Amino acid sequence: MGGKHARFSPSAAGRRLNCPPSLTLEEQFLDEESEYAAEGSAGHALAEHLIKKHLKQRSNRPTSAYYTDELIEAVDEYVSFVISEIEEAKRICNNPVFSVEQRVDASDYVDECFGTADMVVVTDKVAHIIDLKLGKGVPVYAESNPQLMIYGLGILCMAELLYDVETVRLTIFQPRLNNSSTWDISPDALKTWGEEVLKPRGAMALMGAGEFKAGSWCRFCKARNHCRARAEEFLALAKMEFRQPALLSDDEIAEVLKVSDELASWASDVYAFAQNQAIVHGKEWDGFKLVEGRSNRKYTSEDEVAEAAAAAGYTDIYKRSLVAITEMERIMGKQDFSRILGHLVYKPQGKITLVPDSHKREAINKTTAAAEFQEV
Repeated sequence: MGGKHARFSPSAAGRRLNCPPSLTLEEQFLDEESEYAAEGSAGHALAEHLIKKHLKQRSNRPTSAYYTDELIEAVDEYVSFVISEIEEAKRICNNPVFSVEQRVDASDYVDECFGTADMVVVTDKVAHIIDLKLGKGVPVYAESNPQLMIYGLGILCMAELLYDVETVRLTIFQPRLNNSSTWDISPDALKTWGEEVLKPRGAMALMGAGEFKAGSWCRFCKARNHCRARAEEFLALAKMEFRQPALLSDDEIAEVLKVSDELASWASDVYAFAQNQAIVHGKEWDGFKLVEGRSNRKYTSEDEVAEAAAAAGYTDIYKRSLVAITEMERIMGKQDFSRILGHLVYKPQGKITLVPDSHKREAINKTTAAAEFQEV
């Protein structure tokens, strides 16, 4: 969406609600679009075009240097899901409403709070907001997701002019991590959250009030490399003096586990910032130097290499491999894929991993975990 940027952006709501003064702190830094954000924008533009094409709405197919086979495949998965929701809405409702890249305004709750919902499907009973996430780093979930809840408030305000909505449905679709989730909330519960949580915390954020608080929401904060609250929280672990894990108490180990991912991310962010300052701005850091990293050999021209190898009598120089399962399913269609290849596809057990209780996946029993560990 072009034009004015929202001061209280729904996409940053997780930071604002958990760390209200982060808003005014971030305003001291310039906006810089990362490669990941640019790729995500390109993917969203393609998804918008394909959905509008299905809805027989006018749209020109976008072009971008970011359109790799892998990105297009991810977008296709999302579009297929959206189309299935569109067709189901047509089946159960005489006059459903569909809106792609819908501007959503929640300024009734927080001044200058607006954004864009990727897909909105409204029937006589359900207002469904679908959000495409093309990131490959961290899974995002729909349950109690503040960005989607804000979209839900804005869409509900419009949908209730047409229907007596009974359910606000929020969906995150994250194809590159094979992650999707849906969460339902009643209109009354959503409005209560808006009044009791969003409105007061939003007002604090706009004023720069409240306390700084570090957490997983720091990941995309523009001030993350300079934030003292974040540094102090992670540096507090130094009080354990880097003792061997066996010498730590159970409580100390649990405390480290709670922040291990964020600690690793913070250290990586600080390193990336320091390296950029050294390379781009000539900053010198005590005890560090710039060196040239190792690199792998590359062909100057694959066509010329193939010609030269063939002229020398070498012909077996290409590799062939099957397309990925998702691409094969797209080519054949779900029904034919299931009929022809269903018996030849399996999903292996995922690697057993220790995660916080807040993680959405169901816990496995200890016997299974112990057995797998013994097999390693």
